[in-house]
Amino acid sequence: MTRKARPRDETTQTAPLPAAPAVAVDAGPPLTRLEVRNLATIQMLDLHFGAGLSVFTGETGAGKSIIVDALGLLLGSRSNTDLIRTGEDDLLVTGFWNDDVASRRVTSQGRSTARLDGEVVTLRELQDWAQRRLTIHWQHSAVSLLGPANQRALLDRQLPAELGAYTAAYRAWTEARARLEALRASERERARQLDLLQFQAAEITEVNPTPGEEEPLQADLNRLANLESIAQGAAGAITLLSDGDENALGFLAEAVRSLNVSARYDETTAQLQRELREALDSVQAVTGELRAVAEDQAPDPEELARVEARLGALGKLRAKYGPTLDDVLTFHAQVEQELAALTRDEQDAGTLDADVAALLTGVRRAAADLDAARTRRAAPLAAELVGVIRQLGMPHARLEFQLTPLAEPGAHGLSDVTLQFTANPGEDLAPLADVASGGELSRVMLAISTVLGADTPAVVFDEVDAGIGGGAALAVAAQLRHLAQTRQVFVVTHLAQIAAQADHHFKVEKSVEAGRTVSRVRLLPPEERLHEIARMLSGNTSDAALQHARELLG
Repeated sequence: MTRKARPRDETTQTAPLPAAPAVAVDAGPPLTRLEVRNLATIQMLDLHFGAGLSVFTGETGAGKSIIVDALGLLLGSRSNTDLIRTGEDDLLVTGFWNDDVASRRVTSQGRSTARLDGEVVTLRELQDWAQRRLTIHWQHSAVSLLGPANQRALLDRQLPAELGAYTAAYRAWTEARARLEALRASERERARQLDLLQFQAAEITEVNPTPGEEEPLQADLNRLANLESIAQGAAGAITLLSDGDENALGFLAEAVRSLNVSARYDETTAQLQRELREALDSVQAVTGELRAVAEDQAPDPEELARVEARLGALGKLRAKYGPTLDDVLTFHAQVEQELAALTRDEQDAGTLDADVAALLTGVRRAAADLDAARTRRAAPLAAELVGVIRQLGMPHARLEFQLTPLAEPGAHGLSDVTLQFTANPGEDLAPLADVASGGELSRVMLAISTVLGADTPAVVFDEVDAGIGGGAALAVAAQLRHLAQTRQVFVVTHLAQIAAQADHHFKVEKSVEAGRTVSRVRLLPPEERLHEIARMLSGNTSDAALQHARELLG
C-alpha cells in the first residue's frame, strides 16, 4: 500500500490541518495521516493530523474508539475478523509518518498482511517499527504497565550509571559461570576428545607429510618396478645406434666423410656437414648414457621398499583424514588448534572457580549499589507521580515502588521492583495489576507520561477520563495539554473540559445510509466545535450551554 494506491473518498476525508510546530521527539516523525477501510462501521476514512493535542468526540455509540482500534492494528494487536465491515472481504489500515508508510490488511479468512513502505514484513517487524513511533494507553493495552519489567524500568531509567555497572558485572559473571559449568559437565567428554586428538596429531606428525611429495614418489616407484624393461629398451637402442653390424653412428660418420670434398667449395654443404658432426656427437653421448641405463638391470630392494612404505603411509593418512594430502595437512592444523583450546580449558577449569566467585562478589556489590540508588530515587519519583495522579480525579491515591529481594542475582539486580497502588482511602497498597481499573490505569499512564515523558512521538489515550468530572476533568485536560507541548497526543474523550483544550477537534458521527450503519470522522470548524462542546456539557445547544462552551474555549 502506498500513498497513491487508492483514491480518496471525498465524503469522508478532511482537509489537511494547518502547519504546526514539529514535535520535538528523537524517536521519529509524528503521525501525519491515517487511512481506514472497512473497519467495523467505517467504510472509508482519510484523516490528516497535526502536532499538539487532537481529540475525538461524539455521541455514545458513535464509534469513537474505532480510531484507536485502527491504530492498534498497526501496533500489532490481535486481528479479529469481527472488525471487518459486514459483507466485505477485508479491512485495511494505513498510517503515514511523513514519507514512511505502514499498513495492515486483515481478510475475512483471518489472514493478516503487514507492510512497511509497500514491502511485506512480518507482524513482529511491523510491531517493532510502529512501537518506536506510537504508544496507545487504553484499557486493554495498558498491559505494558502491568508487566513487572516495565514497572522496574520506570525506576531504572532514572539510574543509567548504576544499571549499566550492574549489567556489565552480571554479564561477566554469567559468562564465566556458564563456561565453568560447561567445563565441569564435559570433563569425561573432554578427556575422550583429548585422547582422540592427541592420537590423530601424533599419527600425522609421525609421518610428517609435505605438500606435493606423492607425485615424485609415485614416479620413483614406477621406475624401480620396471627397471628390467627399461634396461632392455636401452640395450635395443644401443644395438641400433652403435653395436649392430649396421648402426646409426656408422651411417652418420660415413655421411660426414662423404661431404669432405664438397664442403671445401660450398658453404651450405660445409654448414650441413658441421650439423651432422654435432648430431654424431649427440648420438655418441646418448649412447653412453643408454649403456649406463642398460647395465642397471637389478632394482635396489631397499630403495623400492622405502618408496612403497612412504607411499603406503601417505595413503593411510589420506584414507583417514583426506581425501587429498592437502586435506590431511588442513585437518592436522585444525587438530592442533582444538588441542590448544582443550588444553586451555583444562588449565582454566582449575582457576575458573576462583574467578567465578570473585565475579559474583562484584555482582553483589553492583547489585547493592543499584538497590541503594533505587531506594534513594523510589520515594521522590513516587511522590512526583502521586502528585499528578491525585490531580487526575484520584485525591486519595497512593503509590510506592516496592523492592523485593531475590535469592540469587537476576538479569536486573538482586531485587524485583513492583508498583504498589491504591486509589481509595483506607485501603492497603496492592500490586497495580491487581487493583487498578481501566480508567485508573490510563490516568496512571498519563501521570507517568507527563512526569517521565512518553517514549514515542505520538501518544494515544482512550478512557483516560473514565469516572471523572469537575475539577479532576480540568486537571486531566491540563496534563494532556502539557504533554502535547512535546508530543503528538490523541485522546478519545466524552469530557468537554478535555475537548476544549484541543488543537484539533474531530467528531465521530454515525448515520444510516441505504440501510447500512456508517461512521464518519471529520475535523470541526470553530463554529461547529462550539456547538459540539456545548452538547458535551449539557446535552443540548441552548444559549446557556453555548455560553459555557465559549468560556471553556477561552
